[in-house]
Amino acid sequence: MKSKVFFLAAALMFLAVPMFAQTTGGSSPAQWKGVAAPFAMAIASGLCALGQGKAVAGAAEGMARNPGAAAAIRFALILGLVLIESLGLYVMVIIFST
Repeated sequence: MKSKVFFLAAALMFLAVPMFAQTTGGSSPAQWKGVAAPFAMAIASGLCALGQGKAVAGAAEGMARNPGAAAAIRFALILGLVLIESLGLYVMVIIFST
């Protein structure tokens, strides 16, 4: 166990070396905005779609197993879908505001 912890600590030290070699005249983050924004939106949209699909599938299965609880399940489903969709909207707001 000690050798594993020592190996991980040594690996982290060697991986941190390039950070100290960075110069001050590098590229600014604003230059990468046009490249990073589509990737951020694509990742957020894809994860939203996966989450919504899983939520709808779970709700449909729950309503099929217990039709008496359909109203409570539907409310939880709609609330969950709203929260999932807000992730995509937050990413879009952040992209356009920076």
